[in-house]
Amino acid sequence: MKLRNLMSIGALLAALVAATACGAHGGGKGDGAATPKQVAMNEQQATKRAEEIIHQAVDGMTPRPKLERIGPTPVGACIARDDGGPDDRLQVSLAYKLTGVPGSKAKSLVRQARDAWVKLGYKFQSSDADWSKPFPHVDMRTEPDDFWMDAITGVVDRATGEGLASIGVTSPCFRRSASGQSTAESAALLRTQVDEHAEHQALHHSSRIYDALRAPHAQAHEGKGINAYRDSEGTHVHHTWSTQPLTEEETVQAMARVQAYFQSAGWTVRHAPTESGVPAIIARNVKDDSVAQVAPSTTGAVRVAVTMPVVSVGSAGV
Repeated sequence: MKLRNLMSIGALLAALVAATACGAHGGGKGDGAATPKQVAMNEQQATKRAEEIIHQAVDGMTPRPKLERIGPTPVGACIARDDGGPDDRLQVSLAYKLTGVPGSKAKSLVRQARDAWVKLGYKFQSSDADWSKPFPHVDMRTEPDDFWMDAITGVVDRATGEGLASIGVTSPCFRRSASGQSTAESAALLRTQVDEHAEHQALHHSSRIYDALRAPHAQAHEGKGINAYRDSEGTHVHHTWSTQPLTEEETVQAMARVQAYFQSAGWTVRHAPTESGVPAIIARNVKDDSVAQVAPSTTGAVRVAVTMPVVSVGSAGV
């Protein structure tokens, strides 16, 4: 989950909203791209484990910060599988600001989070942070349960070098709890409750991403298209699709174009590693709280998912 550029305070907080590093957990070494890693857990277990990993990093910190939650909901749908099959998995992602301490301590808090996780045997995603930089960023993962976490700083005051620390954890994808209904029946039930405006917005964002990628759209597969899911926080529209397979050079160029689009349109952007070797983009629209995931796959296709919260008429303007 490499952050290429230093971000402003607003961009940092928005980018760490717990909305899905989906697609970053395609499977461990030796798993094949078309067979995502299966995880035996539910939402409650994933949330409990994510909170545990957060506290493993924070509880021993000096000075001791307070945790301030970032983002409206910790549960999101996973991005579509490489093989185009149906995928109704979910993923938990939690992110917090570390508050109540001087901004000058932000770098120290990130280092302390790193040290706590290393002591527990957790692994770096690639390498340790570059501590010579004023705002280092740590990316790690747990073993053997494969939760991904980061500790990051962002600029609060460029003149003084003051920073803000944030910490986040994302679970592997897991199956929805059995409800006695088939996936199709459940999707149909939720589909009738989808707000048309949210669906229109999700499709609008997907269309703009398609324009930016400039890559042919792949034939639709079962499980792709517009769907909805409901959790304790409400209902969300989830639109997924893929491009046709691209060469590595075409993929790099397409991802650069879509990142330029997100930045020009005011989205906040962060990156996540993929097995293809080209980082995925996870972007958030601060105006409507939608989240877009654009992830290169090992098949050469670029997978796109847009998640849009449904706002009921009664809650509008609240």
